[in-house]
Amino acid sequence: MNTPRALHCQFPLGRPLGRPQDPDFQHAVLAAGLALLQRAEGPVLEDYPETIESAGEAPLACPLPPRYDPNLHPAVDEVQALRGAYDRAVERTGRTSVGRVVGPDGMADAVAAIVKISEGSAWNDAGLPGDPIQTVHDIRSYYEELGVELSDGPPAPWAAERWFYDVTEAGRAVIAARRAMKDAKAPFPLWFYMAPGGRT
Repeated sequence: MNTPRALHCQFPLGRPLGRPQDPDFQHAVLAAGLALLQRAEGPVLEDYPETIESAGEAPLACPLPPRYDPNLHPAVDEVQALRGAYDRAVERTGRTSVGRVVGPDGMADAVAAIVKISEGSAWNDAGLPGDPIQTVHDIRSYYEELGVELSDGPPAPWAAERWFYDVTEAGRAVIAARRAMKDAKAPFPLWFYMAPGGRT
């Protein structure tokens, strides 16, 4: 691409400045990048002298609440029980990615609609607040944001995603709904993009 100035950093995907919650390290990366602007001629491509390896494939380690209401589907019971952690996360960070089509107050109904799809209801007749992709985006964001709140320290790359799909009841319901939509011959993009492509 003939980039005039570039600092190549071997850091895990999603961490362009390196270690989370390490402002000294992040400032050093920024300073190294800005120092390239002082070169009189280009293109300039330099490697940052430190490499950070990914922490592995383990999902986020954080507690899930015990069942509270045995009359509810486990995913719906779970999403309701986690609301306090979500609210704390938003209060602490002052931001959220939840809200494309459903906010936190409608999260239990959105998860209930995903459960209906997993149990055989047509996706467009299950009561989703929006299309399946946007609905799952909000559900997943809700979980990943509260998961970081419940965990000890910053998570490894993809750890929150793995925790959502591999550990939580809501994540399992999303995968089951995705499978059911595929089997029912729903439009490809609507079911495929409900989860990362490699998940079945």
